[in-house]
Amino acid sequence: MNKIIKELKVTAIENGTVIDHIPSNAVFRVIRILKLEGFGDMVLFATNLESKKYGNKGIIKVSNKFFKPEELNKIALVAPNASVIEIREFQVNSKKIVEIPDMITGIVKCFNPNCVTNHEQATTRFQAVEKEDLKLKCHYCEKITRRSDMEFL
Repeated sequence: MNKIIKELKVTAIENGTVIDHIPSNAVFRVIRILKLEGFGDMVLFATNLESKKYGNKGIIKVSNKFFKPEELNKIALVAPNASVIEIREFQVNSKKIVEIPDMITGIVKCFNPNCVTNHEQATTRFQAVEKEDLKLKCHYCEKITRRSDMEFL
């Protein structure tokens, strides 16, 4: 029996950023965190790709866009093993793993229903007090939001 091997090749990007090793269920959240919904250049993404290391994964390629470290590190909240690859002139320029930032601003909702950020126009701010098991301390009410309770704005 002949096996037909199908392979989908995605166009290489000349300049831009590739975010790899995203949990498949977090790809769209990463797109929102990085505000790519209305980006004017090419944004390619895939979910449920086979990964020997993680079982399955997602990937995002963004043409002609380079992110600041503080932008990329926010995705560590949902994709702690994501790698960020900068491409320049079709070559890998740099590759790094995201890190949970010390301060997280404006992307996570406070777990405390009585927090001022849940009733007023105050931007949420958290300090990462534990990065391994991800615990965020609210700047305003000082309550701890755990990964399992995290809601994204």
